[in-house]
Amino acid sequence: MSKLGSLGARLHRGEISYDFVGKRKIWYGISILITITAIVGLAVRGLNMGIEFQGGAVFTTPTHMSTSVAQAEGYAKDASGHEAVVQKLGNGSLRIQIAGIDTDKSDQIKQTLAKDLNLNPEKLAADLVGPSWGEQIASKAWEGLAIFMVLVVIYLAIAFEWRMAIAALVALIHDITITTGIYALVGFEVTPGTVIGLLTILGYSLYDTVVVFDSLKEQTKDITKQTRFTYSDIANQSINGTLVRSINTTVVALLPVAGLLFIGGGFLGAGTLNDISLSLFVGLAAGAYSSIFIATPLVADLKEREPAMKALRKRVLAKRAQAGTEEDLVEARSAEGEPEDAAPAVVGPRNQPASRSRGRGRPSGKRR
Repeated sequence: MSKLGSLGARLHRGEISYDFVGKRKIWYGISILITITAIVGLAVRGLNMGIEFQGGAVFTTPTHMSTSVAQAEGYAKDASGHEAVVQKLGNGSLRIQIAGIDTDKSDQIKQTLAKDLNLNPEKLAADLVGPSWGEQIASKAWEGLAIFMVLVVIYLAIAFEWRMAIAALVALIHDITITTGIYALVGFEVTPGTVIGLLTILGYSLYDTVVVFDSLKEQTKDITKQTRFTYSDIANQSINGTLVRSINTTVVALLPVAGLLFIGGGFLGAGTLNDISLSLFVGLAAGAYSSIFIATPLVADLKEREPAMKALRKRVLAKRAQAGTEEDLVEARSAEGEPEDAAPAVVGPRNQPASRSRGRGRPSGKRR
């Protein structure tokens, strides 16, 4: 068996574990810091919305253009009066995207741009997107996301309980905020592919969370009938028991996405892959993190507020304190050389000095 497989088996059996739930305040602090950074990025830089959401025109040149990206950006800005996004495609052609322009001006921009690029206007392909269509796409995207969230909460509340539904919702919002914040900081274009990527990573994040929740639900049956573990202890066991599985699932999913992002988008220059690959890469990593460090510890926090769980915690801690006292007594006897099963010393009136009990029951020898 490999070392990772052996580690996973030992974690599943509870032979070794890491206290994820006990150190939850650290994870909460890290998540709050990352989330604040993402929100600041969104507030300061904002999202670079694609032409599908703003409306505008996309011009595509023939293959093997000698014009550089910087030159094409300058030509497009001069022709339209707007900032342009230019990408060099794998076949050597240029994709010139100009957002926020009126469709009735597109013919004039096309003529000017073709002249600057030394092209026949007929060879410069143009695709027009109206602003109303872009607004409709954006509205549908938000509606789809809201419906997805509502369905997730309803399903988890029925399949598990409302506390797990709340924890999963917080984890999903955490993942969306971080992913969109990274988009704002990096400046990648937000396209319909980005929305698809966001919905995909939410599914992955929810999958990892449900795996841990299922294990937690199974192990907490009749939890109040025992006094060995608190709810937080069992929640920590559930995380450790599924930890290697979550890591393997995330790594396997991240490898092809990393290929799209770093090789396809970086080395091969296929910039159109960046919009979906970045959301998948960041979202998958954030989803794995939130499933382990946010969702389950948050469930433990909510459950420990219940009266039954508070009473269970008191019983468990009292039993552990009693066991600790007995262990200290055994260690003290061992250090003094007494057998562990020796009778305990009697404290009180029965432990009389030997001199006072000597000769009891017979005459003292003095006569009065």
